[in-house]
Amino acid sequence: MFVHVISPQLFAIFAFATCGGYSGQLRVSVDCINKSDSNLSIAINFAYPFRLNRVEFDVPMCEGRRQERLYLIGDFSSSAEFFVTIAVFSFLYSLLATVVYIFFQNKYSENNRGPLIDFIVTVVFSFMWLVSSSAWAKGLSDVKAATDPDEVVLLMSACKVQTNKCSSVYGPRWSGLNTSAFFAQVFGYLNFVLWAGNIWFVFKETGWHKGGAARYPASSSEKQATAFNQQVYNQGSFDQSGGAFTGTGDFAQSEYSQVGNYGGPISYTNQ
Repeated sequence: MFVHVISPQLFAIFAFATCGGYSGQLRVSVDCINKSDSNLSIAINFAYPFRLNRVEFDVPMCEGRRQERLYLIGDFSSSAEFFVTIAVFSFLYSLLATVVYIFFQNKYSENNRGPLIDFIVTVVFSFMWLVSSSAWAKGLSDVKAATDPDEVVLLMSACKVQTNKCSSVYGPRWSGLNTSAFFAQVFGYLNFVLWAGNIWFVFKETGWHKGGAARYPASSSEKQATAFNQQVYNQGSFDQSGGAFTGTGDFAQSEYSQVGNYGGPISYTNQ
């Protein structure tokens, strides 16, 4: 029972911590013909919840001192926040279930309402973990594509002029992002496995499992058949004095008498 609440708590903490605590940075450079207009280190920072379309940065236009303000492409907050929200609510529900199991076990078991609610919530969380982990996996791949320095360079108008040179200084630290994504996905799917596995244990606490035999009593025909078999067995029981079946013995004696009265076939011989 405690595996049902302790393990999901731990994995839920790891899940929203690895996803919600990430921040990254990329740098690009714009080398104009006029070196005074160049900027060789343009820093672009982004973080959870990955609303990249709100991440702004200024780049030179290589036309005097003019600059243009650009934004990254894409808003991936829905999948990231959905994943973190499921992790947070999973943690809170597991914490509440722990309190109920420890301090209110008698009230939890005295009727079918508590186990039934627990069973339904467990099924819902199992499905939500699977959906949120899959959604965040897709969102993460889109975040990587949108923060690729080679793709960001294409957004700059100065880089469309062949005389200007644009390049990436360095991209985001993919190791940190991959680690965050790896743990987020691992813990996300592990939470799905844990919650799905707990469905059976919670189902055993419900009245659907405990009251299965009570809801199907023996029918009247089965009772009559049982009584008839018991009566036949009593009538055909062994006689303590003779050691033979009484009813069967009478039948055998009557049959033997009839056979004894029969004279058998008549044979004729020549004298």
